[in-house]
Amino acid sequence: MKNKLFVGNLSYNLTETTLEELFAESGKVVSVAIPTDRETGRKRGFAFVEMSSQAEAEAAIESLNGKDIEGRQIVVNASKPKEKAY
Repeated sequence: MKNKLFVGNLSYNLTETTLEELFAESGKVVSVAIPTDRETGRKRGFAFVEMSSQAEAEAAIESLNGKDIEGRQIVVNASKPKEKAY
């Protein structure tokens, strides 16, 4: 498992700072990215969080997967590599 996590079912109001603070409870956060729609600029409801170690990533999954954040039950799991489109 890598240190990069996929975080799904996020509130559109959630910020990178809020996510970083949330995940910092499980360890050192290296980066947080919340993708936006190219055309509208609106957040897409998911994010990628990179932790500094695999143990911290596993701790974040254990403590945050299924947790209610701003009225939504978030999904946290290991990020999978992007599949190539043919």
